[in-house]
Amino acid sequence: MKPFNRQLVFKTSFILILIISCLSAPIALQAKSMPVRFNPPPPPPDRGAPGNRGEGASRGECISSNLPLTALVPSYEQSLSLQKGETSTMTQVWGLTSVEQPSFWFYLPYNQSLIQAIEFVLQTDNNKTIYRTNISIPPKSAIIGVSLKETPASLEIDKRYRWFLKVRVACNSQQTTLDYVEGWVQRVNLKTALSDRLKQATPQQQAVIYAQEGIWYDALTSLAELRLANPQDSVLAEDWKNLLATIGLEKVVAQPLVRVTR
Repeated sequence: MKPFNRQLVFKTSFILILIISCLSAPIALQAKSMPVRFNPPPPPPDRGAPGNRGEGASRGECISSNLPLTALVPSYEQSLSLQKGETSTMTQVWGLTSVEQPSFWFYLPYNQSLIQAIEFVLQTDNNKTIYRTNISIPPKSAIIGVSLKETPASLEIDKRYRWFLKVRVACNSQQTTLDYVEGWVQRVNLKTALSDRLKQATPQQQAVIYAQEGIWYDALTSLAELRLANPQDSVLAEDWKNLLATIGLEKVVAQPLVRVTR
């Protein structure tokens, strides 16, 4: 090969490498540095569907921390107009999912020895129970996930479902209490472009995308599963903190995650 041709090949190769590096660097940087920020969608217009994610629960002798039973779900405060110009405030506990069988996450503050039973219930919007199961008791106060995978229950697109988590606790031999949280989940259909983005993304990037699109249950589950698999990862811990902070649940950020079975 003549010297001129060798120089031309070298320069062409160098230019191509430089172009590829310039194109790929912003993409890699964006994927690495993109924070997890939840973009809350507007809640459903039906104001007859209140919820309770746990803020008002009692903090008695049964619990091992200063935190109540808590559902890790967005909470929306809405004002209702009453007669004679009066108003009332209603709390909606609600979020979106894109999957048939999502997972639900809760913080249980109780000492293991005091829990008698944990029950999860899923209903249609007309109060028909479609799934009910008992959950194994975790070894300590912790955040747990309840998954619908490998169960008969599946969610239909554009329909809302009501869920309950009920915990029966025996504080002493003469006192048994039933604490519960309740809220709603609605399944949505992903647009093709969004579905394609998710398929090309890493699990951590998927959590970011779900959060940006306002799909709470999927964003939370993506991060929770990553944290369970990588409990020492400081980047995932920071993402977890940021995601929960966007819905006002900073108080449970430091609580451990544990796997439970049905």
